[in-house]
Amino acid sequence: MKIVLVGAGSREFGPATIRDLLLSDPLCDSGIEIALVDTDPSGLPRAHSYAESVAARLHRTATISHTTHLPDALPNADAVIVAIEINRYFHWAQDFHVPRAFGFRQIYGENGGPGGLFHALRNMGPTVDIARAMEAHCPDAWLINYTNPLAKLCEAVTRLTDIRVVGLCHGVFHGIEQMARILELPPDLLDARASGLNHFTWFGTVTDRETGEDLYPRLRERERAADWLHDWDEIALSRILLRAFGRFPSPGANHIGEYIRWAGEFLASSALQFFYDPAEGHPWETREVPTWIYNLGDNPTDTALFPDKRRARSKDPRERGDPSEAALAPSGELAVPLLEGVLRGEERYLDAVNVPNADYVPGLPEGAVVEVPATADRSGLSPHTMDPLPEAILALLRTQTSINRLLVDAFRDRSRHTLLQALLLDPTTESYRQAVGLIDEMCRLQDEVLPGLQ
Repeated sequence: MKIVLVGAGSREFGPATIRDLLLSDPLCDSGIEIALVDTDPSGLPRAHSYAESVAARLHRTATISHTTHLPDALPNADAVIVAIEINRYFHWAQDFHVPRAFGFRQIYGENGGPGGLFHALRNMGPTVDIARAMEAHCPDAWLINYTNPLAKLCEAVTRLTDIRVVGLCHGVFHGIEQMARILELPPDLLDARASGLNHFTWFGTVTDRETGEDLYPRLRERERAADWLHDWDEIALSRILLRAFGRFPSPGANHIGEYIRWAGEFLASSALQFFYDPAEGHPWETREVPTWIYNLGDNPTDTALFPDKRRARSKDPRERGDPSEAALAPSGELAVPLLEGVLRGEERYLDAVNVPNADYVPGLPEGAVVEVPATADRSGLSPHTMDPLPEAILALLRTQTSINRLLVDAFRDRSRHTLLQALLLDPTTESYRQAVGLIDEMCRLQDEVLPGLQ
């Protein structure tokens, strides 16, 4: 078994995926080869050493290698797992703030909205390049994509290459945990099935695994009784959507709100995200990128008053700590269960996979990348066909499938005109001049990392 990890130098993705692979008996029983790849060589020796130490602790027969040259790692690969970014926080600060400067009512800006479009265009080129390298060196391998904006990138690979790609995300588990908290039940007791688009899925059914009881009536009743301020930044928007559209969404306000024009009033931390004083210069000019704040959930403003008393703090709270000190436990991500199914014949249920629609989500276009549950086993990956969503929800989702399609067209054709069409469809766009001005400015600021758009 040979697995290639692209983006392996990351302090989050690399160690967590290495642990998952080496903890898997089905993948490791006959020996495993793990090839670590990153264009930035600085983190590769650390990742290599960590992989060897985990293999030794678990008594695995494992061959570990690392390289900055992807084609060297791909021959004979069974799967390629990808999590990449280009100067992540530097460009994210632009994605978040520049659209707002042009008057866009965007909250967040990672996957949807105008910021999400440029984030996708930056990552689309490298992602498609990886898939095309796979066509040359391991055309039958699975491409497992963790990189955001996940649906947009998977659609690019699906439409522009012949590589078999599956996008994986843990967002659906956040929605399950939120519903369980409202219901005051253990999350494992909920059998909750969601469908839609990545970071914009809706639970069609929520039942008790032990009794088979439909939990939606109780969820609606308890949501009405709940205090509005509880975990506001994470679930207040979801609660309003449940009341308005009849289904509980996932994963939380930051991500769901990127696709909804009126979501801003339900994210109190929006002004804190990459906060800086513009009178002192913009982060992309000063090169002093401020701390990324996801939301108020982990009390991010609880800091020392003066910088000289402040402990070192990662831009991303998920990347704090020494990976070598992490417990040898599964991360909960879905790449290894998927591979255990399709490569080793073990039957695995997957709560969410992102694949081209083949009537899995009735009412959404065929071929659009959608997120649904699936089963993986010796016959391959079998996405589940879900019950139809309400028309109002489908209307929200259809707009995003059109934006995704136009964005891939813009990338393929290097067309600024097609990108403009996609942006004019976005719910946060208010004027033609605003859209043109933003495209001009973002193409200027991110010229070195965007595809050349004419």
